[in-house]
Amino acid sequence: MTRSEETMAVEKPVFVVTHPRACSTAFERVFMTCQDTLQCAHEPFGDAFYYGPERLGERYADDEAGRVSSGFSKTTYRDVVDRLVRDGSKGKRVFIKDMAYYLMPPNGEPPSIAKSLRLLDGGKPVNGHSPVNGHSPTNGLNGVNGHSSGETNGVNGTKDAGSDGTGNPTVIPLDILKQYHWTFLIRHPRRAIPSYVRCCAPPLSETTGWDHFMPSEAGYIELRRLFDYLRQQGLVGPSVARDAAAATTEKKSKDEVTITVLDADDLLDHPEEAIRAFCRETGIPFSPDMLSWDDEENQKVVAEAFAKWNGWHNDAINSKGLTPRTHHKKPVSEESENEEWRHKFGEECQKTIRAAVDENTPHYEYLKSFALQF
Repeated sequence: MTRSEETMAVEKPVFVVTHPRACSTAFERVFMTCQDTLQCAHEPFGDAFYYGPERLGERYADDEAGRVSSGFSKTTYRDVVDRLVRDGSKGKRVFIKDMAYYLMPPNGEPPSIAKSLRLLDGGKPVNGHSPVNGHSPTNGLNGVNGHSSGETNGVNGTKDAGSDGTGNPTVIPLDILKQYHWTFLIRHPRRAIPSYVRCCAPPLSETTGWDHFMPSEAGYIELRRLFDYLRQQGLVGPSVARDAAAATTEKKSKDEVTITVLDADDLLDHPEEAIRAFCRETGIPFSPDMLSWDDEENQKVVAEAFAKWNGWHNDAINSKGLTPRTHHKKPVSEESENEEWRHKFGEECQKTIRAAVDENTPHYEYLKSFALQF
């Protein structure tokens, strides 16, 4: 059986792609209650991105001991893809939660297909690895208001040939990207980025092992690039899942994957409605029981799955369910935000947070324009 046949033997894996601190692990916990029908994979591509021989991340570049101690120093992108195929062979649908930036080189560097994925089993080049007829179609973000027409890949009109002739911004061949049912989870940078910084500062940094924040790991621009590329390739859309309370009426075919973008604040304010809408768009059977977890067996599975990111998921691990938050986020001024961040993290760190928030807000707002509405 070929890789494609194995993957399609059951429904396409659901791939929830996101950026850090988007409440994605709490979201994932909902689906980890469905152990009879779903096989969850918690941030598998981070193993190859940070630690493996094809690593793209900069954080462990000079820390061989850290890479080795992770247990993933030999993990390639092919290993991750193969692991997901094996997960799908167990008779359950695979549910993947991962970061978009794990699939791309940082800092806007030009991508190329990961070496381990360049050849299929028969030695045939993957996905037309060389540009077609010397030309490289482009896609992505054009930096103008409204939705991208798929003319460029990158921001402010810059062009990037991508990792293959299709303008692919990732190191994963298009043929593999086609095997997943893509969905998107976002959160406003004014909440996600300070949360990320908190995990990289004392006292929490003593547990996470990360002692500094890297703006290149904010993850918004990579998520936007991937989003636009998947739209251009027809892997999502053109129909958009807009109304959380009703099925998408504009779908043109039963095989079309609707554009499903969920905002974390909506998830926290309307958890049952949000999960119900997500399940409807992905074909996952919904039950209100998915919103509570307080049994010992589930807790053990969760603790093992999240162990590799020690300190990052404590709230999700110790939770017992997902209920509507009792207080909604109130609008705040930039001045009050700056003061709060200055008080918590110091003057220099406040400036770093503000710069990262301001840089990534346009990407968040772009993706938010596609989000489910409540």
